[in-house]
Amino acid sequence: MKKIFYVPGLISAVLIPILFWYYGNQRVHPPYSVMDLGLPAKVRPNRTFDNTFEPYRNWNYKKIIVSPNAALQNQKLYVSELKKLQSRNEKESGIEFIINDSNSYQDFIALIDAMTLSHQEMYGVDIEKTGHFFAIHEYKDSDKIERSYNSICGTETNTIYYSEENHYKGFDTLKYLPDLPKQSFYVIFGFLLFVNISMFSIKENLQIQRKRLA
Repeated sequence: MKKIFYVPGLISAVLIPILFWYYGNQRVHPPYSVMDLGLPAKVRPNRTFDNTFEPYRNWNYKKIIVSPNAALQNQKLYVSELKKLQSRNEKESGIEFIINDSNSYQDFIALIDAMTLSHQEMYGVDIEKTGHFFAIHEYKDSDKIERSYNSICGTETNTIYYSEENHYKGFDTLKYLPDLPKQSFYVIFGFLLFVNISMFSIKENLQIQRKRLA
């Protein structure tokens, strides 16, 4: 019996998985970084809020000037100062990082990273007046264990997470097509083309076999 090889089918069987593997490893969307920030209520006369900076304004702060575009290089120094602040454990103490309009977004991110690396729970920006970045120490009494939940900002407290399902299901998955990269459409078109060629080849070979049998 003569063996019949379907060349288009063999090509598609070898080439299509390679193309899917190559383009499937590419990202559909570029990666993004997000930052969780909380904006406190604006101070108004005759109204009291627990999440404002006013109760902490007159504390004893060590002032550190953050030079523009240099916070990342000085991040280890900031982490060291924050750990010293925590080890001293003094009442109504903190660090005031002096920033202004000359500082960059990277400087701000470097300060937040310093809070995370030093496990500094309470920190915030004085938006109302100075615009400076404050790290506030929460005094820990060795004779009793307690924790205040009236912090103005931080990495562990006053954080709320929301879960939301944004994935399409069923035929709604076709809505993802506009978000696919252009290369994926070439792969799909090539796959369909090879399928059509294979079907025509099979049909033609069946007709030839029928003629021989007849």
